[in-house]
Amino acid sequence: MKMNFKRLEPKSMKAKSLVVFMHGYGADGADLLSIGNVLADHLPDTLFVAPDAPTRCQLSNLGFQWFPIPNMDGSPESLAMEELDKVSNFVNDWIDGLVSQERLNHQNVFLFGFSQGTMLSLYMGPQSNKVIGGIVGFSGKLINLDVLKEKIQTRPPILLIHGDEDQVVSPNCLPEAFDELVKLNFNVKKHLSVGVGHGIAPDGIKKALDFLVENTVSSVEQ
Repeated sequence: MKMNFKRLEPKSMKAKSLVVFMHGYGADGADLLSIGNVLADHLPDTLFVAPDAPTRCQLSNLGFQWFPIPNMDGSPESLAMEELDKVSNFVNDWIDGLVSQERLNHQNVFLFGFSQGTMLSLYMGPQSNKVIGGIVGFSGKLINLDVLKEKIQTRPPILLIHGDEDQVVSPNCLPEAFDELVKLNFNVKKHLSVGVGHGIAPDGIKKALDFLVENTVSSVEQ
């Protein structure tokens, strides 16, 4: 596997925290990187990175996928789960390498996912043996929960955001994920964006920003 990614340098020119944008199915890293421009004024010491998933999307030659989706691309369920585990390990290792390269601390690393990127973030984040700063998940859901329960190593704080008019990933996935994560002793917050479909709205961005600011550690040993 190979990870191509784009980056938005911190406004202060000195990175103290890292936000990793995890794009949705059929998109690429550039799809979310523009959000970094919105957040950067309030997070001047943050490096924003937006990787492309390592596999071309089976339904679009223009975008990428983190793992197959059987009910969309007809792939076997077993292959989807195998690829999910493989990419989870790969991305966690890639983040570890980037943290080391940039001389950061995992406490100030945040996953910021949309749709399939949220699904992967919620699955892989707790499997890392490094305690990260948190996970922001837009328009996603919990997947492979029975396996995840057996692989949890850490419990980063989580913010879940969903549009109440989402016709791609049901809004019901928001309370379902929230309830399951609370049962697993995660610190979880949720927000429902009214009048919003499968997308990211300004009120969601504001909630995400507040979450990132709240959970960024101002002084940690590098």
